[in-house]
Amino acid sequence: MPQRLYIDVHILQTVPPANLNRDDNGNPKEAYFGGVRRSRVSSQAWKRATRKLFTEELPEEQLGTRTKRIASELAKRLVAQTPGLGNEQADRLAVSLLKPLGIKAGRKAEETAYLLFYGHRQLNDIAGLVAGRAGELAALDDKALAAELDALPVREQLRQHHPIDVALFGRMVADIPALNVDAATQVAHALSTHAVELESDYYTAVDDKNEKDETGAGMIGTVGFNSATLYRYATVGVHQLAANLAEPERVVTAARLFVDAFARSMPTGHGNTFAHRTRPSLVAVVVRDDQPVNLVSAFERPVSSAVGSGIAAGSARRLAREFQTAVEQWGDEPGHVGVCHMFTGQGGGTGGVGGSVGDVDEHDGVRDDLAKAFGENRTFPALLDGLTEHLGAVWKQG
Repeated sequence: MPQRLYIDVHILQTVPPANLNRDDNGNPKEAYFGGVRRSRVSSQAWKRATRKLFTEELPEEQLGTRTKRIASELAKRLVAQTPGLGNEQADRLAVSLLKPLGIKAGRKAEETAYLLFYGHRQLNDIAGLVAGRAGELAALDDKALAAELDALPVREQLRQHHPIDVALFGRMVADIPALNVDAATQVAHALSTHAVELESDYYTAVDDKNEKDETGAGMIGTVGFNSATLYRYATVGVHQLAANLAEPERVVTAARLFVDAFARSMPTGHGNTFAHRTRPSLVAVVVRDDQPVNLVSAFERPVSSAVGSGIAAGSARRLAREFQTAVEQWGDEPGHVGVCHMFTGQGGGTGGVGGSVGDVDEHDGVRDDLAKAFGENRTFPALLDGLTEHLGAVWKQG
């Protein structure tokens, strides 16, 4: 494998009226870019949505969790593996096991001061350090217990066998640098490719038990929303992923899983109110060995809707031309490029039916630009297969 290898993921996704990711006032997050106000979805929101989707593909044993309640989770494992061990004994033993790590205590006795991202397997391994001895250890006084546990390699268990999500998204423990894991993935804040205005929905709820002579609402309120075509970008450092996993056979699987989940995931903010889940209009993957390249500059000048066209189609053309120009001017030909898109030339937006002739002509132009930049249009499974095949070949070479 080359010293550096990156997978860039470029996505265009149109979202209807929604409030995916709220700011401190409860309104959709926004940002200025190119001199205009844009819709924004934070990287944290989309990373969490991606990570939650991993649970559909992998068993818990291969994943991690992020919580302040690591001691409580460890105590549960100690009780499960030691018949007759009481909950209070398990809690005391769990706290003592974790104490050598130096994790700061939280306000509540059973919590740490901050969230800790760890693997289920890692916590099982820590519990396994006292397998068969938990009852005996729990009977010791505090000083004797500390002496027994101090020699155990607890920290080492959190520094190996990282689950895929920890390997991808990293772990930072400010006061214990030895537990840090450098993230293999960077996720940009999603931005609308065009200017966006904040709107507000005034809603009322009627009390179903109102008498006939009672009028008015049982509750009133407002919720902010906007709609946008978003440009989403993420990059995976495959070399860093390999270092974090330390198991070569898992690297390609982990990279494919991320691309799949990142493309299909969606933050759930106000989901019941807006039913905003859509699928991307375009997903492009680019494998390169020089550096990650975010193509957001394609949208520095806001995209506007033209007659017979739309924001999504205009955004796709901008993205294709930006990529092609960047490759030509910088001379850094990627090792692999693939695209899946919905601009089929059938009219009706991004692949629907019933569109006008203008829609079809516009989509023909979009298809041509996308083909020049990213190659033939593939189904999403075929896009993932092509990426997997390329990564597998690169891995074998070196």
